[in-house]
Amino acid sequence: MLKKIFFTVTLAGCFSIFTSYTATSVTFIQKQSLRTIVIDAGHGGQDGGAKGAYSWEKDITLQIALKLQTTLQQAMPDVNVVMTRTTDVFDAPPIKANKANSAKGDLFISIHCDAAPAIRHSELIGYKTQTYYVKKKKRTRKVPQYRTWTTPNPAKGASTYIWAVHKNDDKELAMRENESLYIDSSLLIQVGDFDPDSPEKRILYSLKTQQYFQRSASLALTVEEEFVNIGRSVRDALQRQVGIWVLQATAMPSILVETGYITNPEEEDYLNSEKGQQETADVIVKALVRYRYSLEHPGGDTGTK
Repeated sequence: MLKKIFFTVTLAGCFSIFTSYTATSVTFIQKQSLRTIVIDAGHGGQDGGAKGAYSWEKDITLQIALKLQTTLQQAMPDVNVVMTRTTDVFDAPPIKANKANSAKGDLFISIHCDAAPAIRHSELIGYKTQTYYVKKKKRTRKVPQYRTWTTPNPAKGASTYIWAVHKNDDKELAMRENESLYIDSSLLIQVGDFDPDSPEKRILYSLKTQQYFQRSASLALTVEEEFVNIGRSVRDALQRQVGIWVLQATAMPSILVETGYITNPEEEDYLNSEKGQQETADVIVKALVRYRYSLEHPGGDTGTK
């Protein structure tokens, strides 16, 4: 089930198409695998996000993001960590995407909490006599009376999202507008004079979009595996069909981590605890270590688990 988010066409095949198609025999040169990671604490300021019994999503995501920043800097001191926010402020999605693209990020990670609507219940508590008239004749009838209440939704578990395939055009647009993020100077010399709408450029943008889709999917799966390793419930790596515009507006691999359900009392306590926040940060860092290893050792194993 997890592997449904991968493309069926391998990247190697795509690159052979690209090199055989272009008249200039462009050689695709990869930049250093992971130099800048952008961490986004979801929501903020007047946008509180989801609400639990006593806490808001915006506060939990900020605390986890800050712990992720510290833990990541310790594990990868050579990587530049950029935060979209470090305080309780609100930035519209375009501003967040611009921050990530301006930072020339190699990876975008957005931290969120999930939510599920409360479950409504009702039970019959008796009947009430109701009077009504038919052609001026008085009638009565028994009308059932119900008591209604809600209980927290038991939905729980972490999940990791990437952008949906039907959003590839949006992602490709971000690639077109920020090509300096992923084209080395030597490659830029070869393709710089191509018209942006030329077949060569279009293939380049498409290939990078597909590559970033696969990289994002690989990282999402790895994050889910690391959650399982610490005994957390998971809800799989999935494609985000709606919302979270920044996933396709950032010209880099990107994932969104739903750290748990703030509407589940047990998970709300966990997400607000020092232990839960640090464990979540540790999970993501372990996944990132494996992700970087896979980029630097293509075709090899997944590195340290």
